[in-house]
Amino acid sequence: MSDIGFQDFLPELVNIRHSLHQMPEIGLSEFKTSDFIAEQLTKWGFEIARGLATTGIVATLRAGSSNRAIGFRADFDALPMQEETNLPYASQHPGAMHACGHDGHTTMLLGAAWALSRDKSFSGTVHFIFQPAEENFGGGKLMIEDGLFERFPCDQIFALHNWPGIPSGTFSTRSGPIAASIDVVTVTVKGKGGHGAQPEITVDPVVVGSSIVMALQTLVSRNASPHEPAVVTVGAFLSGSASNIIPDTAVLEISMRAMNPAVREEIRERVEQIATFQAKSFGADVQFDWQVGYPATINDPEAVRVAEATIATHFGDAASTRLPVPLMGSEDFSFLLEKVPGAYVLIGNGNSSGLHTTTYDFNDGILERGAMFFYHLAKDQLA
Repeated sequence: MSDIGFQDFLPELVNIRHSLHQMPEIGLSEFKTSDFIAEQLTKWGFEIARGLATTGIVATLRAGSSNRAIGFRADFDALPMQEETNLPYASQHPGAMHACGHDGHTTMLLGAAWALSRDKSFSGTVHFIFQPAEENFGGGKLMIEDGLFERFPCDQIFALHNWPGIPSGTFSTRSGPIAASIDVVTVTVKGKGGHGAQPEITVDPVVVGSSIVMALQTLVSRNASPHEPAVVTVGAFLSGSASNIIPDTAVLEISMRAMNPAVREEIRERVEQIATFQAKSFGADVQFDWQVGYPATINDPEAVRVAEATIATHFGDAASTRLPVPLMGSEDFSFLLEKVPGAYVLIGNGNSSGLHTTTYDFNDGILERGAMFFYHLAKDQLA
């Protein structure tokens, strides 16, 4: 790397990360962020395409005569949280924060783009995919629907995600499922309100909702094999306004996670069945509002082997470990992996605050390692 001056470029890369951190934007509204990314890529001479999933960007780099192609993806949306880090480069957008490290993911991929643009000793095509709306709106799915892989075909695709608690700059991944599916449904229980002193002439949605919550507790234990990880969580129960008023409705916010696609479908069906029949037993009705669901993130074994080989060759055998069990969190890189074989790889953020917390910050010390992972992987695969 010394021949292209990456060490001299590294301070600029840190400044890029800090600039991104200061401009967090929520999914599908990342216009300022998208413009900033495009500005960097254009400055370095890249051919770029914009507008996929509204704010998404694909930068393409070609060298040699091979028709092989590799894709690298980084997400760049933020979360609706108020930052409490007191950093000099803290969020300048009240109520929004890069609390998952997407600013760092984007910066690492920008670093790789810069390096490869100055060292085209490979033969093939590299597509740098900068994706919006990972957190809530399935930006990966939206980019695919906008023709991502028809316009930018890839033989393999890879992504890095920082992970607090893993030693700084070390990598971890696994073959097969690495992150769970996620489905979210809003269940509205429609009862019949009235005076708290006359419950007998009402259909109390609070009681109905409580019965649904309790019945759901048996879903995983009695409908899924103990060998198949799954989680059902009622994260919100909203109803009522006063102690002496029985309301008309209650609203439950429910999330479901699984590793096996068949278990995922079983859980979705059983949630509807349980809620419907519990409500009917009280004379109430229910309405379901399903939100965008993410499938399980499933790594291709060959892509994992390729990633681990690159890590061992360029960073040493101790730089990578196998993740012993899948993560129960979810990731919309899963949509891309349904279309193209690839691997989702974790890079240690060290002893930092946890993801999605108000005191989290991406570790600038891993920017170089992450950028070099993509750089070496491209050169190894397109040698």
